[in-house]
Amino acid sequence: MEKLLKVQNVEKYYGNKSNITKAIDNISFDVEKGEFIGIMGASGSGKTTLLNCISTIDKVTTGHIFIDGDDITKLRGNNLNKFRREELGFIFQDFNLLDTLTCYENIALALTIKKEKTKEIERKVLEIAKKLDILDILNKYPYEVSGGQKQRVASARAIITSPKLVLADEPTGALDSKSARGLLENFKYLNQSLNATILMVTHDAFTASYASRILFIKDGKLFNELIKANDTRKEFFEKIIEVQTLLGGDLNACF
Repeated sequence: MEKLLKVQNVEKYYGNKSNITKAIDNISFDVEKGEFIGIMGASGSGKTTLLNCISTIDKVTTGHIFIDGDDITKLRGNNLNKFRREELGFIFQDFNLLDTLTCYENIALALTIKKEKTKEIERKVLEIAKKLDILDILNKYPYEVSGGQKQRVASARAIITSPKLVLADEPTGALDSKSARGLLENFKYLNQSLNATILMVTHDAFTASYASRILFIKDGKLFNELIKANDTRKEFFEKIIEVQTLLGGDLNACF
């Protein structure tokens, strides 16, 4: 497989000399193209900080992050904005949809910013909406649809530009169990059928069981790694729970 993401000796500090906190402590790992990676850890472990550094929302203190061989820690100004707009897709816990735009317009927004032709935008939006089963809500506004439908719209928006990497931060956190399961099945489809590379932060073992590999973080360091390989999702879930027990994290999910 081809390497897409390389995190190399990354550290992140907050505060000043008299009161400094090391949120990420010399973390290194690689992600291959087409992988579905879960990042797990207790609250305050550094998992969201790591995602923020990879997404360029936050800057590393030391170390390097490469995407397709390009060192994104060196990007500035317009180059940084272009990278965020064209190479990354974001899926957030609170959806981050614009209530003044229809679901169609929310999905199409990134393509509109890129000044793609109207017919091409329509073709792409309808194609991804069909795959995610949201054709019937495209003309509705976000406040008119369910949480699960909002998250599918957010997923469509995240991958409409064919980004190199999709970043998901607690994507099921605001969903009920039925909607969460539906969203995760869509993630699985995006990964397996559309070859989307997904990096997902979660504290939930059920959510993590959909990934192909899990990186566990404790006190800012990589603590353990699990690879699904030929395990069933239930077997993988049980292994995740075992590691969570060692981590002392929340056991708040049932299969």
